Amino acid sequence: MPKRNMNEDDPLEDFDPRLVTLEGVTKVVQVAGSGPAVIVMTEMPGISPHVARFGRWVRDAGFTVYMPSLFGRDGAVPDADEGIATFQRACVSAEFRALAANASSPVTLWLRSLARMAHEECGGPGVGAIGMCFTGNFALAMMLDAPVLAPVLSQPSLPFAISKSRRSGLHASTEELQAAHEKIDNHGARILALRFIQDPMCPGERFARLRAEFGSAFEAIEIDEKYANPRFPKPAHSVLTNHLIDEAGQPTREALDRTLAFLKEQLSPAAQV
Repeated sequence: MPKRNMNEDDPLEDFDPRLVTLEGVTKVVQVAGSGPAVIVMTEMPGISPHVARFGRWVRDAGFTVYMPSLFGRDGAVPDADEGIATFQRACVSAEFRALAANASSPVTLWLRSLARMAHEECGGPGVGAIGMCFTGNFALAMMLDAPVLAPVLSQPSLPFAISKSRRSGLHASTEELQAAHEKIDNHGARILALRFIQDPMCPGERFARLRAEFGSAFEAIEIDEKYANPRFPKPAHSVLTNHLIDEAGQPTREALDRTLAFLKEQLSPAAQV
């Protein structure tokens, strides 16, 4: 994949922007590639050039990427004021519940429908779902009523860790957690999660809860922030995007490679149970 300037807006010219209406709601979904479907959910404040670069890595690994526009301006490099405004709008939006520890955000209903549609279009044993930051735990909630067999939770930041119970919260209901167990037990699903160890937005208690909940079906990648891209401020947060160093041998690049390998393991035709 040719190098792009991450400091300039990305025109996303190699994605097909589709207007997709599901659950009575229409959203733009950027689609590219071929092969099993993977839903790539953007981090705050939107589909930045770094998020788009990650989407291309997934596409080039042999998947059809569905990248829904959930907030912000697609392809934009937002300035600080725009980023804050996008964050504030999301926090008060009816689609998101930033403080809910034991319930998912309403937008996951739409995302499940997208996963079902993508599976019908692409086939294969199931669908991958990758959430980042604000959308990190959405991939877990999407295992209910959708063919998600490869959820990836990158620095899952909801609920905001403002209390002890929320530090270990998974932003998922009991029903959604039960569905995840059913997918694991009966369909071979597994869960991959990534974080920087010092990240206050994704505390260690959250990963400890995931380990206790899912046992050997849960795989964690936890990286010291000394290996984060120094061009971006600390505490390091975005494992697969801003704070990734795209060089062989770098722990963040190894985390990316493991993410792509995980998707292949879970979604290849041989993975079908």
